[in-house]
Amino acid sequence: MYNKSEVLEYVRSEDVKFIKLAFCDVFGVQKNISILASELERAFEKGISFDASSIDGFTDVVKSDLFLVPDPSTLEVLPWRPSHGKVVRMLCSIMKPDGTPFESDSRYILKEAVKYAESFGVSASFGAEVEFYLFNTDEDGKPTKIPFDDATYLDIAPFDKGENIRREICLTLEDMEIYPEISHHEAGPGQNEIDFRYSDPLSSADNTVTFKSVVAVVAAKNGVAASFDPMPLENEVGNSMHINISLSDASKIPSFIAGVLENIRGITAFLNPTVESYSRLGKGKAPKYVTWSRENRSQLIRIPADTDNRKRFELRSPDPLANPYIAYALLLYAGTEGVKKKLLLCEPCDLNLYLAPESVMSRIESLPMSLEEAVAEAEKNEIVKKYLPQAYCDALKGRLK
Repeated sequence: MYNKSEVLEYVRSEDVKFIKLAFCDVFGVQKNISILASELERAFEKGISFDASSIDGFTDVVKSDLFLVPDPSTLEVLPWRPSHGKVVRMLCSIMKPDGTPFESDSRYILKEAVKYAESFGVSASFGAEVEFYLFNTDEDGKPTKIPFDDATYLDIAPFDKGENIRREICLTLEDMEIYPEISHHEAGPGQNEIDFRYSDPLSSADNTVTFKSVVAVVAAKNGVAASFDPMPLENEVGNSMHINISLSDASKIPSFIAGVLENIRGITAFLNPTVESYSRLGKGKAPKYVTWSRENRSQLIRIPADTDNRKRFELRSPDPLANPYIAYALLLYAGTEGVKKKLLLCEPCDLNLYLAPESVMSRIESLPMSLEEAVAEAEKNEIVKKYLPQAYCDALKGRLK
């Protein structure tokens, strides 16, 4: 957790030549500008300008200048770059020319959500479980649809060919002081999962964005391609990004869950932000219905059995193409509304929803089953209307064309 002066001193004393100033577009795709070390002080003082009209969901060409101001607390050395003439990365705040925050900066939106939740006594920690596929590449290095292996859930080498790649990913993250908890082969051929230790919402979202870039880099170094697409293979299980949430005051968890369930249809477009996302929901172990239960993996929300007295719940619908900053922000707002209103949590749905008869399922509310339906629900949702710029819904609608 460096401050500005410490970063400047680090860059001077540790042979840092380039600084990557990173940020995300509205879809959570990481972007960056590289500057020489000599420009860093100017970046801290005035920001580095870029053409925001070329970034999804930002601005038009009329007022296209925005500025990147690095957050010194996010300094990371990129371990895969040279040790002499180091390259470091910092995540940035996005500012308008008048020095005020840019309202579509998803990192800023999450910071505001954290402050809002804490003003009502809600202090939350988040941890993501992210799945991805590894595919072979062709002679030109382009991804194919041929999985890297044919292993299944929790298989071991030599059937699990991704073991060494996951190991390299985890060690790279550890070098960056990001600490995975668990890694293993998932159910699909070439499918992998790495889970993170829980942390505050902003750090967790930062780590998730960093993780995806590390996976892509390490996969490429090993001659394969990583895919976070929700359904990269039509007849196999999809990729999920389960989100685990715990509260410092566990007594607030029931009302928090109630708030999430009350708003879930309205925020699903941002948890599942592509047309392809809706091919996954309701298949494999991906949920379809607005339900909760203890331990039950057929539910939208489950409360896992823990042996360390950590009280948490797991939201199972999001996929890895969600912008984690926006996903976390909306979940914080939804859950805090539940706490504010002292909402009562409905009874658990202690059924295997994959085997329940249609006569039962027809009485249970479902998630939106298309991006078009999800966007329509988002535009009616009071939390979305109040806390997200219209640009976010507009960007999603652009995917429907």
